[in-house]
Amino acid sequence: MIITWLGQACFKIQSKDVTVITDPYDAGIGLKLPRLNADIVTVSHDHHDHNNAGAINGNPFVINQPGEYEVKSVFVHGIPSYHDDKSGAERGNNIIYFFQIEELKLAHLGDLGAPLTDDQIEKLEGVDIVFIPVGGVYTIDGKQAAEVVSQLEPRIAIPMHFKIPGLNIKLQGIDKFCDEMGVKQNGTEEKFKITKKELPSEETQVIILKPS
Repeated sequence: MIITWLGQACFKIQSKDVTVITDPYDAGIGLKLPRLNADIVTVSHDHHDHNNAGAINGNPFVINQPGEYEVKSVFVHGIPSYHDDKSGAERGNNIIYFFQIEELKLAHLGDLGAPLTDDQIEKLEGVDIVFIPVGGVYTIDGKQAAEVVSQLEPRIAIPMHFKIPGLNIKLQGIDKFCDEMGVKQNGTEEKFKITKKELPSEETQVIILKPS
C-alpha cells in the first residue's frame, strides 16, 4: 500500500487494485488539488475543504453518509461522530471512516471535534493506521489527538489537518502533537509504503508526511 498526503485531510491510498481518496478540498483553501483518479472517494462532512468529490476523475463511488459499504473488495464503515464538542451544535456532524484494505485496517477521523466515545473506540478496535487531525480550532488539538492515539493504540498514526505553507485556513501547527507524542518533526517523505508484515509491533509510530 502507498499512502500520499495531499494536504488538509486529503489522502490518496493506493492498493494493488484500488485507489481511495479521502476528503478532497477545493482551491478556496489556498492549496491546489492535483488531477486524481480514484475508485472510492470518502467525504467526512459537507465543508468546502473536505467535500470536493466532483474534482476526482474515474467515476468513483462516493461515500458521504454513515453506514457499511463494500466496493471492489474494500470494506468501508462510516461511523457517526461530531465536528465539535457540543454534540454538533456548532459545526455539525462528522463521519469517521474505517477501511479494510489489503489486510490493513485504517481509520480516517475526518474533522473529529470531540474525544472518542466508548462505542466509537469499540468500532475502531484493531486499527493499524490512523489519520488524525491535530491542528485544533475546528477539530481536536495536538494534546487531544495524542489522547485519542492512546485510546486506539494503532500501529501507525499519521497527523493531518494542521497549518502548512499555502493553507489559508487558520489552524495550529503540528508542534503540540509532536511534543505530546515525544517525536521530532520531519515531514520529508511524500509517500509512505507499508504492508501488514512491516507494521511496527510495539509502540505507535508517528509518520509525518510532506504534502504532495
